[in-house]
This record gives sequence, C-alpha cells and structure tokens, in this order.
Amino acid sequence: MAVQALDAARVPIDWQRLALPAVLVVVAYGLIPAYASSYLVEAILLPFLALSLAAVGLNLLTGYCGQLSLGSSAFMAVGAFAAYNFNLRVDGLPLAATMILAGISAAGIGVVFGLPSLRLRGFYLAVSTLAAQFFVQWALTKFGWFSNYNPSGVISAPHLIVAGFPLDGATGRYLLSVTTVIVLTALVWRLVNSATGRNFIAVRDNETAARVIGVPVLRTKLLAFAISSFIIGVAGVLWAFTYLRTVEPAGFNLDRSFQILFIIIIGGLASMRGAFLGAAFIVVFPLVLSRLGAFLFGGLFDSGVLDMSQRIVLGALIIIFLIAEPSGLSALFDRLKRRIGSRSS
Repeated sequence: MAVQALDAARVPIDWQRLALPAVLVVVAYGLIPAYASSYLVEAILLPFLALSLAAVGLNLLTGYCGQLSLGSSAFMAVGAFAAYNFNLRVDGLPLAATMILAGISAAGIGVVFGLPSLRLRGFYLAVSTLAAQFFVQWALTKFGWFSNYNPSGVISAPHLIVAGFPLDGATGRYLLSVTTVIVLTALVWRLVNSATGRNFIAVRDNETAARVIGVPVLRTKLLAFAISSFIIGVAGVLWAFTYLRTVEPAGFNLDRSFQILFIIIIGGLASMRGAFLGAAFIVVFPLVLSRLGAFLFGGLFDSGVLDMSQRIVLGALIIIFLIAEPSGLSALFDRLKRRIGSRSS
C-alpha cells in the first residue's frame, strides 16, 4: 500500500516541456562554441544576448508591473561605468562580484528615478524617466573620474578572467554572456511566478484594486524599478565588456532606450520569450536588409541612401506587424505552435 501511494504521489515528468531547454543548452554550450564563426559570435550573438537581457529587465518593469520607462540606456551606462570603476579601483575583485556591484549601482539609480512612479503613471511617468537618461549621460561626460580622466570619456574593457580562465576571446566572451543571461533570466522567471510577481501584475492591472486586497503598491513599484535596473545594469556590463570592448557615454543615448522598448513591444509584453524574439528581430533583421539592399541596389545608390532606406523599410514592417499582431512575436509563436499541434493530432 505504501509503495502504491508513493507511486501515485509522484508527479509525471513532462519530457516534451524539457526537450526544448535541453536542446537550447546543447546548442548554446556545445555547438556554438565549437562551430560558430567569430563574425556570428561578435556581430550577432553578443549584441543579441546583451539586448535580450536588457529587454528582460525592462519587460519586468513595463510588461509585468505596468511602469513605462525610457531610461533603460541610462541604467546600462551606470552598470558599464560602475563595473569599469569597481574593477579599476578595487584590486583583485572577481568579475562576478564586479557585475553584481555594477547591477546594485544601477538598481540604486533606478530606485531614485523610480520615485516619480509613486505619483505619476503612463505617459507622464515615461517622460519623467527621461530625466535619468539626460542626467546620467551628462554626469558621465561632465565628471572625468568616471572614465579615469580619459579626455574622450571612453572606457575600455578589462581582461575578463573567471576562476583563473581568461575569457577575452570571442568564445570566452560569448560563454560569459550566455551564462549570465541564462542565470538572470531563470531568476526573473522564478520571480514573476512567485507572490512578488503576482503583486507586479496586480499593480499593472489595477492599482486601486491591488491596494484594496493588501498589495503594498508603493513598495512593489520601487522593487520593480530596482530589480529591473539591476538586470539592465548587468546588461550594460555585457554590452561594454563583451561586445563593444570600448564605449563612451554617447553610446548609451536615447536611441538605445527606444531600441530596448521596441524589443519588448515587438516580442510581446509580459513574456520572457518575447524579450528574446524581439531582440533577435532587432539584431538580425537589419543585417538581412543591409545584405539584401547591397546585393540588389549596391551599384545604384550610395551607402547613406541604402542605410536610410533600410531604416524606413524596417520601421514600416514593424508598424505592419504590430497592426497584424498587437501581442507581438510571442503570441504569433504560440498561435503557430497550436496550429502545428492541432494538425499533428
């Protein structure tokens, strides 16, 4: 009887649900390091991973908690320059500790500029977060201490070493990035499926109702800003240390904030998968348009006209896509999966 009860209590393993993560792990840690070219890693995968992580952070704030922010690039800049200074001024500080401290620094700035969310909502909150963008960029340019008094304000990535293993090569930087993204994404996934995540969703759907049922609205908003800024700050470290290798304050401009916002809109709000799908679209599709435009019209127009034409085509396609599927690529992916499942059954 005891054996039968034990067998009945066992939860069956959903092998189909585990198959996709297992395949992704094999590809990420096996096939890509072994066979991917340096161009694929450095021009596509590294920016994709950094922007995906930034989108995960912004999606937590905007998609799950409903707080619109246009200061993502500022928090990336805080993370990058904080990591640079921690590594420069604290001897022997491990890379993991550097990234954590950089994320904490970005979280602190995020909380400060998240205070207007206690009074403002929607468009007015988005405008107020622009203050973070302009203030951070001004401070990093004005005070030379942040860039170690470099006249141009440029910072360079240090040697990347983890547990005695150098990671300065393309493969090493990729492994550092993909591991960081997987760990933080898993933690965010656990968070949004916890009581805290349900508080985020309650605040997003109706603040008054959330307050009535006992959700601490003010604390929940500031917590969302802190965690989101922490993740985006770590994404800034990846952007500066693994992808660009040298960066200046102007590299974290307002265009970058809009780019991250477009990623979560295209991929799908309140969707972990949408952050990655949107980042893949934003990173890969312009490259495809660039190659196609150079192949078809390279001899007829100069590079400036082709570049502007690519921007126009990309913007038009984004508008058309969002009209056809307002819920983003994640919803489109779910729809295709259901159709394939219904046909196979």
